[in-house]
Amino acid sequence: MPLPGLPALEVFLAVARHNSFRKAASERGVSPSALSHVIRGLEDAIGVRLFNRTNRSIRITAAGERLLERIGPALGDIAEAVEQAREARGRPAGTLRLNVPRAAADLVVQPMMGRFLDAYPEVRLEVTTNDGLVDIVAAGFDAGIRAGQHLAQDMISVPVGPPLRFAVVGAPGYFAGRGKPRVPQDLRLHACVGRRYPSGALYSWAFARDGEAMELELSGRLVLDDRALIIAAALGGMGLAHIHEALVADHIARGELVRVLEDWCPVLPSFFLYYPGRRRVPAPLRAFIDTVRRP
Repeated sequence: MPLPGLPALEVFLAVARHNSFRKAASERGVSPSALSHVIRGLEDAIGVRLFNRTNRSIRITAAGERLLERIGPALGDIAEAVEQAREARGRPAGTLRLNVPRAAADLVVQPMMGRFLDAYPEVRLEVTTNDGLVDIVAAGFDAGIRAGQHLAQDMISVPVGPPLRFAVVGAPGYFAGRGKPRVPQDLRLHACVGRRYPSGALYSWAFARDGEAMELELSGRLVLDDRALIIAAALGGMGLAHIHEALVADHIARGELVRVLEDWCPVLPSFFLYYPGRRRVPAPLRAFIDTVRRP
């Protein structure tokens, strides 16, 4: 039986990566029905079902998971080989796929995105925002960005973006008639806007001062999973938020938010861009690293 063609396997990888025919079709510039037809043909050729689908959702099967685990790295190797051939032209070209948390998208990627695209007109940049933990190799990404340097052993990490610092903020109206917290433990007496990770875990607020460090799991009547909603809740006087300093600096400067516990919020290391160390770094990724590390 002949092997399935490479385009069909690329379609399978795209659908599995997005867990959606619609999103995969948008990425590839075709209709969802066309992708569904390709997947049906691939399933017929292999003789197994790769996705369980209903009118509202799709879910990869166990057989699909096994295929994804094997062909994800293999297709990455093929793409790398093609990229190496393109490099003979002397300039980066091709697609660079990044998986980044939403805060890193705002603080690292957005400020240099236009500069990168202007400098490398033959590179296509695809950025997927995801606050969960993602296996970037299996999901078909060239690199990821995350806070913290604790990564798998076969990953190389590069510091990118400015140093990080968090801020505890609330609206002026929230503090009317309330005392401001002086130490982190005082937050238990306040309405704190909680944050839920995609994994289901509740975000902990971290503090440190003079060698003393602590993490508090705080949440009030409002728990959100989107930092824009968290900032909006703080601006609306619904409670205190623990958020990246750079994301609320303008609100603080305009007096729309009041900062507390500033001496308990230390400067932290920057984000880290990470990628598989066992592979040759593609030219678009090298160009991105060079750009993001330039002021």
